[in-house]
Amino acid sequence: MNDFGSEDPQKKNKRNSGPQFPFGGPKLPDPKRFGGWKFSIIYVLIIVAGMSLFNYVFLGRVNPTIDFSEFKAKIISGEIKRVELSDSYFTGYTTPKRNPPSDTFLRNPYRNAAGTVYRTVPIGDPDIIKLMDERGVSYYAVSREGSTVLNLIFSWVLPIAFFFFVWRFLLKRLGNMGGNVLSVGQNRAVIVAEGDIITRFHDVAGVDEAKEELVEVVDFLRNPKKYTEIGGKIPKGVLLVGPPGTGKTLLARAVAGEAEVAFFRMSGADFVEMFVGVGAARVRDLFKQAREKAPCIIFIDELDAIGKSRINNVAGGNDEREQTLNQLLVEMDGFDATSGLIILAATNRPDVLDPALLRPGRFDRQVLVDRPDLKGREEILRIHSKNVKLSPAVDLSVTARITSGFSGADLANIVNEAALLAVRAGRRLVEQRDFDEAIEKTVAGLQKKTRVLKPEERKLTAYHEAGHALVAAFTPNADPVQKISIIPRGFALGYTLQMPVEDRYTVTRSDLLGKIDILLGGRIAEEMISGEFSTGAASDLTKATDIARKMITDYGMSERFRNVALTSRGAGVGGMERQEPMFQREYAESTQQYVDEEIARIINSRYAEVRETIARKRDILNAVAEKLLEQETLDEMEFKTLVDSGQ
Repeated sequence: MNDFGSEDPQKKNKRNSGPQFPFGGPKLPDPKRFGGWKFSIIYVLIIVAGMSLFNYVFLGRVNPTIDFSEFKAKIISGEIKRVELSDSYFTGYTTPKRNPPSDTFLRNPYRNAAGTVYRTVPIGDPDIIKLMDERGVSYYAVSREGSTVLNLIFSWVLPIAFFFFVWRFLLKRLGNMGGNVLSVGQNRAVIVAEGDIITRFHDVAGVDEAKEELVEVVDFLRNPKKYTEIGGKIPKGVLLVGPPGTGKTLLARAVAGEAEVAFFRMSGADFVEMFVGVGAARVRDLFKQAREKAPCIIFIDELDAIGKSRINNVAGGNDEREQTLNQLLVEMDGFDATSGLIILAATNRPDVLDPALLRPGRFDRQVLVDRPDLKGREEILRIHSKNVKLSPAVDLSVTARITSGFSGADLANIVNEAALLAVRAGRRLVEQRDFDEAIEKTVAGLQKKTRVLKPEERKLTAYHEAGHALVAAFTPNADPVQKISIIPRGFALGYTLQMPVEDRYTVTRSDLLGKIDILLGGRIAEEMISGEFSTGAASDLTKATDIARKMITDYGMSERFRNVALTSRGAGVGGMERQEPMFQREYAESTQQYVDEEIARIINSRYAEVRETIARKRDILNAVAEKLLEQETLDEMEFKTLVDSGQ
């Protein structure tokens, strides 16, 4: 496509944690859950230290004291007008009292005193009362007996409540530990009891070879003696490898359903926590529970979360992920092969896994779950549309043909989108046009009917898309044009939709150059009609440049470095390439200069050749663009008619 602009439903899990009482009786406390007396002492010490700190910070703040002689001098000078007498301090105020001393239990003298406050430690001076009488200073004594309750509340009740609240808040933030920080070492596997999984192999389509590989696993779990009597051993681990959305998790669920054994499901990310050693403890706990329920299956989804290679660990040391991986390696190689414990794991990043994890004896069998072929796509569409009311005119084989490269998840989404589009249009049956619109929505994005283009932009978009389609029509072995539109979708102002007639697994140099030609056709058509370039071809230029670079660096299709790969990309199981680009080059600076110059040479030479082709077919270009401006959309037959009439 070229554009312009830039639980399954299952039963509830059954968990057994400690002895159960009939009629909903209480459960016996688990001593492991509370940690024992050792940890209780630690908690008590933490609470006492916290309360002491609270009292020191919040309740121990007092005004600084002055010398007693200085305090008397301020009385003599008349600065102090009122004195509060207590057992601990004499407090002098520079303003007269405003509240009677009878309400000292509820009154805060500091709040009602607007002037300066002086404090001093009393000493046995019998003349201080006489001095205050002579100077006319009012004084009164404060009884502390009534404040015992307040002291108790502020000194003990509030600190305990405060730290209890903080403690509960932190536990919830640390990841649902059930109120006990010691539970982090318990695994979080979802345990599905025997017979609770309803998925079977007939619910999985498009991966026939992968299903055949897993039949032995199911047969071993059902009839283990058949293998042990002859001396054979079933693989200890099966690694499902494939792109996202191809059905790896669904296959694992089908294996558990066919074998009718207990199924432990856990994600690789569930092993790792912020506490060191938690991941290894969870691995031990998971395998301990699994051995008790053998025969059973342990399924670890997204294995690359904990199984990344330790070779490229730049920081070194023994971090949490490495400890978790080490424990997993020990557990996998330590259990008996006849115990009926089998590990299934899934990943779409086999290139980053540790070699020790992939060796025979751990993951003995690696099953590639690839994108489905034409027959597989049709079977997947039939499975997902089983409960969808389809019109008799719907041909799922046509939908399967134009969805080359789609994964099983993509096809399931297309069926669902088609059903939603039919409901939105007020129809009771899903028609073929609903499937076509769902594919366009998935590939190009949501149609934006409210976006109004200026006449100049609309014309430029029409010629841009006509240029793509025209070059595709005259390029050998190019995918046929299915639809051309200048209705904005997603980030694109228009798009040309090409769909392959059949699945292709290898691409020749001529095919790659043809793709570059089609991508450059839009930019050339813009230049020919307006005399200048626009930003609408930015995405096309990026794709064309990437193809040219791969021809030189990955495919060995350059003159100087013919049959030489200039990059080292980690190829995974089944030839799957690393998805993200490698920014580290393993060749000289002069070679990099040659690569840049060769990319520019390829693009410029293809640009000149495509320009000549469009110039010869200028009449067809104008006809297609005018038709697009008239009706905004052209299907495959309309476009083919315009091309045939212009020749």
